[in-house]
Amino acid sequence: MNIMDIKKMCKFIHIGRLIIIIIDLLIFIPLIILTLISRFIPKKYDVGLGPQPLINNVYHKKALNKYGYKTVTFVCQTYFITREFDIILNIPILNYYILYFYSIYNCKILYIYFNGGSLYNTTYKYIESSLYKLANVKTVVMPYGADVQDLTRCNNIIFKNNIFKDYPTFKMMRTQISKKIDIWTRGADYIISGCEWVDYMYHWDKLLLSHFSIDTEEVKPNIYYKFDKNKTIKILHVPNHKNIKGTKYFIKAIEELKSEGYNLEFIMVQRVPNSEVKKFISEADIIADQLVIGWYAMYAIEAMAMGKPVICYLREDLYNLYIEEGLIEKDEIPLINANIFNIKDVLRNILNNPNKILELGKKGRDFVLKHHSLEAIGKHFDEINRYLLKRY
Repeated sequence: MNIMDIKKMCKFIHIGRLIIIIIDLLIFIPLIILTLISRFIPKKYDVGLGPQPLINNVYHKKALNKYGYKTVTFVCQTYFITREFDIILNIPILNYYILYFYSIYNCKILYIYFNGGSLYNTTYKYIESSLYKLANVKTVVMPYGADVQDLTRCNNIIFKNNIFKDYPTFKMMRTQISKKIDIWTRGADYIISGCEWVDYMYHWDKLLLSHFSIDTEEVKPNIYYKFDKNKTIKILHVPNHKNIKGTKYFIKAIEELKSEGYNLEFIMVQRVPNSEVKKFISEADIIADQLVIGWYAMYAIEAMAMGKPVICYLREDLYNLYIEEGLIEKDEIPLINANIFNIKDVLRNILNNPNKILELGKKGRDFVLKHHSLEAIGKHFDEINRYLLKRY
């Protein structure tokens, strides 16, 4: 590509941005008028979930339905993980506005993330919270990870060091992430926090271990672990980012244990749909989640729901926070707590105590039923919705 081609490309990009800005400005007055009108329109749904295409929303819809809420999921695009959403709209530029109007004309409450609602990628992303108030639509805002990770607020230096390796351009997002945290902390009607997200947030109305829910009737054990000294122990690792999951430490520990005579198979899977991930989990004996982040998330919950023992680093300060909040008891979380420094010793100890693998698998299933089932998370959502809608 020569200099002239680059100049033409830059000119094309600038023209494209200019067109988007013009469209945004032309829509301003209709946007305000139609938003105001939506206040007086009867709503079809109690709750809308979107527009981020996260599998969390698929389960959150089921959790809300359990408590009698009419719910709809809507997205502007999908990832490889899942396409199980009610409305998938992918019309360049206009999809943001179409989904925005759809949501305010059809939903009483919106569950969104700190990226923002349907206008998150438009000129109006910084006034979106005010627009929802104008429309009399309540907003429940919760994090999922990268949407709140302003690394200047990070307490985990090893995590910070490794996220740069996985995402070198993440530094370019800090200002926008910080602004969104401020906008939605001030502008949302209700804020949920949990996991290690508390590092980055300075206010929440409800603290949970995490808001992740799972259908425990759909995701359940096919068979619990059975010890056979002649059997190869399958250890599954599904990293969406290798450095912040500590992948190289899993690999090193397992190779060294194999050289000591342990019969192990390390299986690493990346960028496959969630339905396939669950098949791999069902066939594994031990799940290797992460050694750096400091708390568990959806992958660990799915594995525990299927009765699999999970290796996952849990930060002591976070554990103490959730004990102090009354969400868990001391030593209640049935994860195999390991970090980058002790993973080989922890794994060796588990392998030398095969009955522990079976015990942890069963305890993990019980833990998910108590804290992350549709009923458990749906109960929290029901309390929030009743508060916002004053439905007693």
